[in-house]
This record gives sequence, structure tokens and C-alpha cells, in this order.
Amino acid sequence: MTLGIETFKMAMLLALPALLTGMFLGLAVSIFQATTQINEMTLSFIPKVVGVVIVIILTMPWMLNSTIDFATDIFNMIPTFVE
Repeated sequence: MTLGIETFKMAMLLALPALLTGMFLGLAVSIFQATTQINEMTLSFIPKVVGVVIVIILTMPWMLNSTIDFATDIFNMIPTFVE
């Protein structure tokens, strides 16, 4: 049960930077569209995609290290699962 909870925590932690970036950029673009009354679909899509890609590139080393550490911990716990 603890392993499942830790897995969900890791998944949420890894997804958080990209999701927060998309949320804040979407909010900013929505406010811009509401004030200027420009209702262009690509205006809301392109900044979110570019922002999320940039954040993923910038946080990739941290994400990779976190995933490797988690996988190493899982492999080290294999003997306790066999008992």
C-alpha cells in the first residue's frame, strides 16, 4: 500500500511543473483574450505548448534524477517483497 502511495506522489511531483505552467499561461492568455476580445484558438494553444515544453526541458535533469532515485529505491526493496 505504501509503495502505491509513493508512486502516486512521485507521479504528481513530476507532473506538477508542467501542469502549473500550463495553468498559469492559460489563465494569463484567458485574461488577455477577455480584455482585448480576441477569440483566436491558436492564441490560447501555442503559448501553453511552448511554455510547457520549455519547463519540461529546464526541469528534465531534476525529473530524471528523481525517477532514477525512485527506481533504485524500488529495486533495492525487491528482497523485502519476496519475503
